[in-house]
This record gives sequence, structure tokens and C-alpha cells, in this order.
Amino acid sequence: MVQPRYKVIVDAFAADIRSGRLSPGARLPTHRQLARREGVALVTASRVYAELEAIGLVVGETGRGTFVRETALPAGLGIEQQAALSGLTDLNFNSPSLPGQGEMLRSALRELASSGDLEALLRYQPHAGRQHERAIFARHLLARGIEAAAEQILIVNGATHGLAAVVLGLFRPGDVVAVDALTYPGFKLLAETMRLDLAPVPIRSDGLDLTALARICKDRHVRAVYTMPTLHNPLGCVMTPERRQELVAIARKHELLIIEDAAYAFLVDHAPAPVAAIAPELTIYVSGLSKSVATGLRVGFVAAPAHYVPMIERAIRATAWNTAGVMTAIACNWIVDGTVSQLEAQKRDDARVRQQIAAEVLTGITRIAHPASYFIWLPFTEDVRADLVAMALIRENIAVSTAEPFATTEQVPHAIRLALGSVDLTSLRESLGTVRDAINAYTY
Repeated sequence: MVQPRYKVIVDAFAADIRSGRLSPGARLPTHRQLARREGVALVTASRVYAELEAIGLVVGETGRGTFVRETALPAGLGIEQQAALSGLTDLNFNSPSLPGQGEMLRSALRELASSGDLEALLRYQPHAGRQHERAIFARHLLARGIEAAAEQILIVNGATHGLAAVVLGLFRPGDVVAVDALTYPGFKLLAETMRLDLAPVPIRSDGLDLTALARICKDRHVRAVYTMPTLHNPLGCVMTPERRQELVAIARKHELLIIEDAAYAFLVDHAPAPVAAIAPELTIYVSGLSKSVATGLRVGFVAAPAHYVPMIERAIRATAWNTAGVMTAIACNWIVDGTVSQLEAQKRDDARVRQQIAAEVLTGITRIAHPASYFIWLPFTEDVRADLVAMALIRENIAVSTAEPFATTEQVPHAIRLALGSVDLTSLRESLGTVRDAINAYTY
């Protein structure tokens, strides 16, 4: 059987890409140029590129053209733990840890073993946590300006599980949720799993573009807005008090639920009041101890208006039944004795040191970051391609994240995010030097 003409052209391009005759990053002819060269209609040329993009060999970029993808780049870079799988230096994920934390855990386990009713920790717990532990988290939030009764607190297995419980409990497939154009990959994955319709909102240097949000709410039936007002991931911006009030006004006008993700908020000294403190009746506040204490301590918490608690609690039951009793007991003890506050202060200092190192090493490269955050966003100019930089770094045994896991728009910006919190300071300085060199080497 004779192949259609477009299929012959597709196969020829595919063979050239897979053999290396067309190298990653190579710009392909425009649709019109391809049509003239191959003697086919413009619609046929467009079909060729659409099929090549569908099979992952090229990427079309508005205003720039069509480029050969870096097909050797590991699938899901920025979501899967590539560094753990291949022994790479990890600038992809943040696992901030301080010297002596292992010994702190050893002491906590000894203390737990010598006191209290250990048998109780081996049994199933209430789905939202034991009442006295929920009260401890309520007091923890009160220090951050959030007044919530213990009955409004739900203890979960980390902040991501908290988000999952909120989404599963309160949303249905097809619900529209407004999000930043660049947002937390975990929420993107949740939205995809639950088949939510994400409405990307442009982001400014001070957070969500609220004018754009209001316009989207006029045009579409938006159910909620998911936001990180205090230390946005990946950009590190902090929304001002005035803009938080404006966000609340828009939410009240359009009857939006606000999901406030505060996973990194502890790193900001003298942060503005959480949105949950301004509008507790329409805000669900989600955070945890993974970043402030340890990623292995999978304990998080959700503060919600009382009428949402039963639905979120039902989702906890469906996904994990309850949080782990031993882990929750350790977390609560560390909140009560001040260990969590101590670690948060130390990690703020640690993050500042790492940002200073990055500023020294990456001089001359555009950086977007908060001075006390554990990550940096590096946006590239048109002459630098993120996939090529990421692949070059993998060859140097360094894992970074491209913009793809964070982007909620069809057009993915060329940028990488560097996580600073998972390596020692010497390795960090050396690795950042390699990042700098890779970026400079791929400037066309």
C-alpha cells in the first residue's frame, strides 16, 4: 500500500532526528517553507509537524518556530526523582536538612518510647487526627495569625496529601480552577488526575495578576483559585497585603474558594498575614512539615471552614484512612517544645546562605528568587533552549527541572528551576558553576 505523502515526510524527519542528522534544538523550516520544498499544500505541511509533535520529536513555539526536541531528556524531569534513580547531583528537588537532625530524631524516638501510651499509636487514629493533636496544630497556626478551632484542623500525610484530600473532597471533574501560569507541579498532577479544568492566570513580580483573574471569572464559571501568596514556587514572589485584600474581594464577588498553599511560607520573615487570616470563611489553608523539618516526616495539616471539614475528612478516609500515629506524635512534640520553630529559623538562615552563593556563582545570569528561598528560577533569552541545557547538565551528573512541570499554559517558557536545599554547600557551589557554564555554552 502506498503511504500518504505527509506520512513519507514524517518518516523522513523522524529518521533524521533519531539518527542524529537533525540535532536537538535544530530549527526546522517554517510550514510554508516545508510546503514549498516538498511540493505539498500548506495544510499538509502543518499536518506533518503536528504528527511529529504528537510523537514527541519536535516542539512548536509560538513566534519562534518548530524545533527538534531533546529526546534523551528523561521523561517527567521535575516530577520523577531522577537524581535518586541515577546518582545525579540533585538540583531538582528540595530536601533541606541541617546537621544534627538525625540525632534529634533519635532523641525524639527515645522520649516517645519512654512516655505515653504507645499502644494507642499502633491503632487506627481518627481520620482527621486525635483531638489533642488537632489542637496543637491549631495553636501552631495561631502563631501565624490564623484563628481556627481544633475541629477545623485536619492532620494529613504531608501537604501534598492535604491538597489531594481537598481536591478529592470538594471538586468534581470539569470544575474550573484558576492557577498561576507557573504553579506547583503536584497540583497540576492532581488536577490532571481529577480532570479539573485549569485556567492559567498570568503572574507578576508580586504574584497572581488579579486583573486577569477578575477577567477570567467574568468569562468562565471559576470554582476556586489555587495560589501560593507567601513564597511562590517556583518564582519566590510574596503577595503584598494590599493585593491579598484585592484577591479576597474578587473571591467574594465571584464566590470563589481560595486554596492557600503555604508549604514554603515559613522561610519568609515578617510575612504578610495569610489569606486564611483575612478571609477564613472562604479559604482552605494547606501546609506541612516536610520542608521546615524533614521530607521524611510526612505530616501536614489543613485548616478549613467548618462546613468543608466532613467532605475533606471523608477524602482522607478514602486515601489514607488517617495519618501515621508515631509520626504525628513526634511532630506534635516538636511543635510544643519549640523544635519546629528552631528548625524554621535555622533553615531561613541556611536558605539565605545558599542564595548568596548562587548570586556569587551565577553573576551575569538573570535570576528570579526570594533572598530566603530554597529555589531559583532562571528564565532564558530566545538564544538558549531549556531542554538542551537540562540534558547537558545530566551529562555532567546534575539534575535540574525545566519549566514544563510548572507551566499551565500551552506555551512553555524556556527556563529552569534550581533547587538549592538538597546538597552540601561545597557541592552546591561546584554544581552552580557547572550550571553557569552550561547556560553560557548553549547561547546561540
